[in-house]
Amino acid sequence: MRLLPYAPSPRPPQRSLATRRTKPGPPCALPFPDALRAAAAATAAAMSISLSLLTGDAVGAERPRGPELCRDGAAAETKEEVRRSEVVTNEQLVEEAWEVVNEGFLPDAGSRPWSPEMWMKKKQDIVQTSIRSRSRAHDIIQKMLANLGDPYTRFLTPSEFSKMSKYDMTGIGLNLREIPDGNGSSKLMVLGLILDGPAHSAGVRQGDELLSVNGIDVMGKSAFDVSSMLQGPKDTFVTIKVKHGNCGPVEPLKVQRQLVARTPVFYRLEKRENEDSAIGYIHIKEFNAVAKKDLVSALKRLQNSGASYFVLDLRDNLGGLVQAGIETAKLFLNKGDTLKVTVHGYYIKMKVIYTAGRDRQVQNTIVAEREPLVTTPLMVLVNNRTASASEIVASALHDNCKAVLVGEKTFGKGLIQSVFELHDGSGIVVTVGKYVTPNHKDINGNGIEPDYRRIPDFNEATEYLSRCRSKELS
Repeated sequence: MRLLPYAPSPRPPQRSLATRRTKPGPPCALPFPDALRAAAAATAAAMSISLSLLTGDAVGAERPRGPELCRDGAAAETKEEVRRSEVVTNEQLVEEAWEVVNEGFLPDAGSRPWSPEMWMKKKQDIVQTSIRSRSRAHDIIQKMLANLGDPYTRFLTPSEFSKMSKYDMTGIGLNLREIPDGNGSSKLMVLGLILDGPAHSAGVRQGDELLSVNGIDVMGKSAFDVSSMLQGPKDTFVTIKVKHGNCGPVEPLKVQRQLVARTPVFYRLEKRENEDSAIGYIHIKEFNAVAKKDLVSALKRLQNSGASYFVLDLRDNLGGLVQAGIETAKLFLNKGDTLKVTVHGYYIKMKVIYTAGRDRQVQNTIVAEREPLVTTPLMVLVNNRTASASEIVASALHDNCKAVLVGEKTFGKGLIQSVFELHDGSGIVVTVGKYVTPNHKDINGNGIEPDYRRIPDFNEATEYLSRCRSKELS
């Protein structure tokens, strides 16, 4: 069983993946591998949420690495090869899916009551019957998950899961995963390659370790962060350094970029009638791997063109990568401002969100480390299709008195999902947690009410934000 953090849009889910470290689960009937799947990001056709967060700007020279225990690659199978060689029975497959839900499911996510005792009874009912075909096992898993009453917890066929693992967010045709290096940090391994893609053609192979990008050491960085470093304009080149296998040579490779995520950021400068001031209008369609980078570029260009105020349009934005949403919000927050995330789940563990078990709720605070990119008044446009990562952005800016919300009540998607691969190549998506606003309001099922139904005058919006900050200080 391998874990992939994930959270879909409120619409029929469009998928992406991201890396995560996970806490070992209890003993199971099968020797589940503990290697984690790394991720790919959302583009226009893939809007979903992953939970690992950017650690900062990609700066710094390559650092010397400590000694590493090396095993003969010819004598040691990789965990992936071991997993593929395992023979799993239909009954074991169903039990494996049951175990994932038992360890990770958020109890109040479904519309029906759930408890470990009730779920154990479900297992006892299942294991008493013989399952004669793999398709029958899949049917049983689907019905078992449907009984939870959670529309986001569902079964993925092997072909559906395979499409996820092949999704590319780097622009050079590879997926990365973070794995612990044994020294308290992590290293990045190549999880999968697009055959005959740029990286594969340049000499990268599955199982290689990525050491640097354009001379910058990537040790300890998140897969999302490094994927952003690999991106660039089509047909330009990026130089990477990889180590082939466990004991293989280190090789620098020059890779020509071919695949790029489409920008979700569209902007324009609007002059106000009878006034010298101008408005910078920015529409973000989704939060994908290039959203933050393109937003920074848009903000700087609009500022240089004379924008005095900004409108951030999140209408019809169904979400995307959580880390992209959080990094977007931090562009506008004051240093020290917070985003709060409440998690109630077993499998989530990241740089700012940690859980120690399903029996207690854990709340952690994400803090803006830098001063805001812009300090001028901000309006955020929302509607009933503003969901998930978009709601994180809207609530963070609103609750920190950085923006007024204008439009309609948002969708109300505050649940977090993770994707688990089963031993036959199929998978299940399980709701494992949720997030709340900085003011401790539960978004899920409730949405966020706007401050104004219609666009107010910017002077009125500025006064509203001033009162908000005064109230916050008092």
